[in-house]
Amino acid sequence: MNALTIDNLTVRIPLADRSVVHAASEVHLAIPAGTVTALVGESGCGKSILASAIMNMLPVESSVSGSVVVQTRDRVVDVFADSSFRGRDVALIPQSASSYLTPVRTARSQLEETIRVLRSHHECDELARLVGLDPRDLDCYPHELSGGMAQRVAIAGALVGDPAVIVADEPTANLDGDLTDRILGLLRRSADDGAAVLLITHDLSSLMRTAVADRVAVMYASRIMETGPAHSVLDDPLHDYTRDLLNALPSRGLNPMPGTAPQLTDLPDECVYHLRRPESTQSGGATELVTVGNRSYRTRVVA
Repeated sequence: MNALTIDNLTVRIPLADRSVVHAASEVHLAIPAGTVTALVGESGCGKSILASAIMNMLPVESSVSGSVVVQTRDRVVDVFADSSFRGRDVALIPQSASSYLTPVRTARSQLEETIRVLRSHHECDELARLVGLDPRDLDCYPHELSGGMAQRVAIAGALVGDPAVIVADEPTANLDGDLTDRILGLLRRSADDGAAVLLITHDLSSLMRTAVADRVAVMYASRIMETGPAHSVLDDPLHDYTRDLLNALPSRGLNPMPGTAPQLTDLPDECVYHLRRPESTQSGGATELVTVGNRSYRTRVVA
């Protein structure tokens, strides 16, 4: 069962200077229950906006087409039509969690409020132990918590409602290797317990080291470029962009990416990777996602 299905999602955000941010373009993505899908790509490619769309937390002036549907054991939810899904059916683990916590209240009081609002059967101390915290840590204020501790408080908050879907937006940003591995392990265990996890990250090295993801989706300039089983995408990429992204890793030779990533403002209505790699035969003109077995990749439409 696909717990999260994103179908042909396009998001445009107008700015005051009359330019338009192409935040997401014809995005198709399905995440089965009990799995982790890692959404990867360079900073500024639209990954976090996709998280905002899933949570229906886009700017009010946004124009949106397509659909985001969540399926649980009990119901099917169109996230753009029913805001009651937040926390219960879909939970967000924000980037830089400490900045999302109320600074004048302890972690425990905020977790207790979440439990009360969602009418959860969980208890604070139980959740603390589940995410690897000493229950006494919850009596700290946010400024007294390390970055890794704050992230684990955020994960505990996400688990309160036993959500069908967990959206983790760069949950390991600015953390050291040990804390990164711990948090990725927590997300893996959440998936093993039945949740569908969307892990948004630019940390390909940690992704490869921990093997936390079942599937990988690669995003560039608001579009999905490639999806497939994690080992297939990371070991044998089908798209030029994925190949260049992986080859830039220290373990793959530290080869510089060609050109620079584009701004999402006023992009053409087509894939633009050929502007960075002109010799690419997969970009330039109309493109489509082509499915090959359990994988897909973006390439030019053949007339």
